[in-house]
Amino acid sequence: MKTEIIPVGTEILLGNIVDTDSAFLASQLSMLGIDLHFISTVGDNEDRLVDTLRRAWDRADMIIVTGGLGPTGDDITREAIARLLGEEMLVDQELWQELQRLLNRYPGTIPQSNIRQATVIPSAEVVPNRMGTAPGWWIEKDGHIIIALPGPPDEMKLMWQEGILPRLAAKVDGTIILSRAIKTFRLAEARVEELVASLSSLSNPTLATYINPDGVHLRITAKARTEEEARAMISTSEEQIRRVLSDHIWGVDDDTLGSVIGRLMKSKALTLATMESGPEGHLCSTLADNLADLTHFKGGLLACDSEAKAVCGVDATIMEEYGDDSPEVAKGMAHVARKHFRAEVGLGVACNMDCNTNSGDVFTCFSNGRCVRGFSHVLRGDKARMKRRAVFAALFDLRRALLEEVLCT
Repeated sequence: MKTEIIPVGTEILLGNIVDTDSAFLASQLSMLGIDLHFISTVGDNEDRLVDTLRRAWDRADMIIVTGGLGPTGDDITREAIARLLGEEMLVDQELWQELQRLLNRYPGTIPQSNIRQATVIPSAEVVPNRMGTAPGWWIEKDGHIIIALPGPPDEMKLMWQEGILPRLAAKVDGTIILSRAIKTFRLAEARVEELVASLSSLSNPTLATYINPDGVHLRITAKARTEEEARAMISTSEEQIRRVLSDHIWGVDDDTLGSVIGRLMKSKALTLATMESGPEGHLCSTLADNLADLTHFKGGLLACDSEAKAVCGVDATIMEEYGDDSPEVAKGMAHVARKHFRAEVGLGVACNMDCNTNSGDVFTCFSNGRCVRGFSHVLRGDKARMKRRAVFAALFDLRRALLEEVLCT
C-alpha cells in the first residue's frame, strides 16, 4: 500500500509551526508495514490543494490529509476532497446537532461558520473527534483510501489511535516494520558510520545514522512477518552496535538525557540541584521537563551576571580574580546550588559565549561536599545552539560522574 501524507497549512510553509503530524504518522505507518512514498505540504489554497490531491491519487493507494478541517474560510480540505472526487457536500443534520451541543458549553452564540464542520460527501464516513470540533473523514473509493485528520497534534493523535489505526491494521497483509534508535554522544557522524560500516550495508535490517543536538543517533529498521521476528533481528543488530560503540551509547528510543539522569539519580538515591548562567534557565527546564519523577531534582538557580551570582552566595572575590564565567566560578555555583536546596549533589554551569565569533566555552562542576569534579568544553554556533550544547555537555558530564560513582563517595 503506497501512501502519501499531505499536511495542509500556510503556517507550515512559512515556518510558523513545525509539522510534527507527519513525523508521527510516518512512524505509525512503518509499524504497520505501510510504505510512505511522499509528504507533500500545501498552503491554504483550494486550487493548489486539489492539484496536490490529484497527483497523490495518481501515485498512491492511500492519502492522509492533516489540517484544514476547521470552521473558517481558509479551512479548505473538505472542499478540495469533494472536488477531487466530484461529489457534492451536504450538511449532516445529526452531526450538526452534535456539534451544537458541544459548542453550547462555551459562552456566546455559536458562529454559523461552524456548520461547515458538519458537512460531508456521500462517500465519506465521519470519524469522531473527542478532543475538538473538527470531525475526520474516512473514504474508500475506486481502490483508494483518503483519510482526513485535524491539524492540532493532540486531536490528530487521538483520532488516529481510536478511529483510524484499528481499521488500517485490519487491512494490511501482516508484514510489519519495527525500528529502534540507538543514541550516542561525542563521536562525529562520519566516525560512527565508519565503525558500523559492516552493518550499514545490510538490506534487512537496515541501519541509518543521523545527527541530533544530543549526539549521533542510529536507527535500526527491521521488516518481518511477525513482531517477534522483527524484534529478534533488531536485537541482533543492537548487540553488534553495542560491542562497537560501547561507552558512547547513552540511551535508546524515547530516552532523553533528563530521563537517563533521573534514573541514575534514583538508582543511587541522590538528589540534585543546579545553578547556571550561560544556558539562561535551559538546564533547569531540560531537567524538569524530562524527569518522570522530580523527587531527585530539587530545583535550580539562574544568575546571569556577577551581581546576581554574588547575591546567591558565590564569592565575589572569585569572580574578581577569575572572571564572571570560569571553572572556579562554576565550582562556586555548584556549592551554592547544593547548599541552597539541601541536595546531595550540586551542578554549576558557567559559559562565556562570544556571539560575534559564534564561539565560547562551557565550564561544568559537580560537588557533593566531599568530592568536586570539573569539566570544560568548546562551544560553536549561534547563541541558541551554544546554549543547547552547553546543557547537553553538562548533562553528559553528570552522567559520566554518576556512572563512575565519584559523587557517591
